[in-house]
Amino acid sequence: MGQPVDVKQTTAGVAGRIRFELNRTLTGQGHEKFTSASQAIGPRPAAELARRLFNSGAVLGVHVFANIVTIDLVPGSRDGDLAQIITDLHQYWKPGMKPPSVEELMAQVAAPAVAATPSADGSAPELSAAEKLIPPHLLERSRAARSKAQKS
Repeated sequence: MGQPVDVKQTTAGVAGRIRFELNRTLTGQGHEKFTSASQAIGPRPAAELARRLFNSGAVLGVHVFANIVTIDLVPGSRDGDLAQIITDLHQYWKPGMKPPSVEELMAQVAAPAVAATPSADGSAPELSAAEKLIPPHLLERSRAARSKAQKS
């Protein structure tokens, strides 16, 4: 799932530097420059791409401007799989991967912030099978809305 990024590799006119032209913008109209993976902070597409490129071990620096990615290579390294790293930037699922089940996804959702309304004997009520499939924050929001509607 996700869409592969279309990448065209060109020369940058300087030895050890390559340029990639993408079919989508990563930074809007801004420039982002990274000289190490530690500078690539946050979920922005340019930062995520820089982290992945630095992890390849072949990259000294990354500059991203809109849809142009310029990479300075480590001396003596090759640009081997860098185009593939860029192509896979927005792919979060690939053939052969097994998607998680609903139960696995629900296990990752945090417990509800507000405790469920206690039953008559004071204990927390058991959730039905259907309620267990609803994210806890949505279940609590639904309960609050129902309570508000019943009061008016």
